[in-house]
Amino acid sequence: MKLNELVAAAQDGLTAKRVYGEPYTEGGITIIPAAKVMGGGGGGGGHDSAGQEGEGGGLGMIARPVGAFVIKNGEVRWVAAFDLNRAVLLAGAIAYATIRLRRRRLS
Repeated sequence: MKLNELVAAAQDGLTAKRVYGEPYTEGGITIIPAAKVMGGGGGGGGHDSAGQEGEGGGLGMIARPVGAFVIKNGEVRWVAAFDLNRAVLLAGAIAYATIRLRRRRLS
């Protein structure tokens, strides 16, 4: 991927369209989904002693749902998304820390 293509891809990926989904309405309720979008990238170019030139780069992005705006009867409210993987990971970390602390106290 050429450097100018990388920059164009980054600009396309980091827009409000990636954060807020298309609103949809059913039964008088409008829902606008939202996500947390993170990314990073890098690139560069150069030439060697023989005069050959090259360039390259990369871009990585990740998006996670965070919730949705719900519009009903002219009122807007935020409904947070539930991330089961994060909840299980947090519960595991708390359980591990609790066990470690108890073992230290018994020693």
